[in-house]
Amino acid sequence: MSRIPLARPFWDEECERAAVNALSSGRWVKGPQAKAFGSEFANWCGAVAAVPCQSGSAALWAAMRLLDIGPGDEVIVPGMTFIATATAVSLVGATPVFADIEGDFWCICPDDVERKITPKTKAVIGVHIFGQPFSHRLKEICKINNIALIEDAAQAHGAMLNGEMAGSIGDIACFSFFPSKNMAVGGGGGMITTTRADLADRMRRLVDHGRDDSLESIELGTNLRMSEVSAAIGRIQLKHIDDWTAKRRANASILSHDTKARPNSEHSWHQLCLLRDDAESTISNFNEVGIDARVHYPIPCNRHQVYSEHIQHEVSLPVCDEIAHRLVAIPVHPSLTDEELDRINSALNP
Repeated sequence: MSRIPLARPFWDEECERAAVNALSSGRWVKGPQAKAFGSEFANWCGAVAAVPCQSGSAALWAAMRLLDIGPGDEVIVPGMTFIATATAVSLVGATPVFADIEGDFWCICPDDVERKITPKTKAVIGVHIFGQPFSHRLKEICKINNIALIEDAAQAHGAMLNGEMAGSIGDIACFSFFPSKNMAVGGGGGMITTTRADLADRMRRLVDHGRDDSLESIELGTNLRMSEVSAAIGRIQLKHIDDWTAKRRANASILSHDTKARPNSEHSWHQLCLLRDDAESTISNFNEVGIDARVHYPIPCNRHQVYSEHIQHEVSLPVCDEIAHRLVAIPVHPSLTDEELDRINSALNP
């Protein structure tokens, strides 16, 4: 009996042909595949523009640069997320301000965001955690306070909030194509999107050393470009993402769990997480029957060693501290067979 993994990256003959064709073209970077992938991705998610890049983390750094965030600025981030959400802020010399998460949906808590806005606040990064869209109130709060909203959509390809797709909700959105994500590009990769036409040209420059068409560097950027091979594969994957998302939702409905989906939204189920009092016991039970399970973010971001000198390092974010170490991710990906779904349900109901 084979082990059921948390993710199965998709690869088929069409992906292989696309990769080989991109290699055979002799144009391995800065060619038609990356341009087409960005355009197609923007059309798919409803953004004004999109540019592929090297990773979701690179997209987050670019978002900071696009909004001219730097020393003296603050960016509010959730206390429970992948650490790159916070470190992208630190890498441009700004200060991440950690907000607590919601008890029901585990995204950044709008009430705590409101409490933590100061005159130094330049942006809020809302994470669609595990594919769960953040609260629409976050958008309202940012608009009222005239601060930018950045979507960390690394786990949210195809998620919807009030009829808007992830990637078209905030000012800027950042996606990841890491192999475990809802879609991938044959390796690492990312995408940055914007709903603001005034940022589109700068976004394209930032991934290429801040250069314009004359090859003069207009502003500080670096090499964040995606290869033509990865972009070609990404274009094939984009054709499948809607079907894959529908299958993730169907799988989530089949599995016996009590994870909540936010009203007026559509979860994209990057992960299906179980809230368990004894996470290690749950993981051990799944491992014994050949099913991968793990706690993704057991340590709230503010408590990581990298933030040992941060003013919030020892400050409690009550919901984060209460549940971060208790969220166990189990397989929900679209390649699960009926037999595998039965095995997972049996593990959920021993």
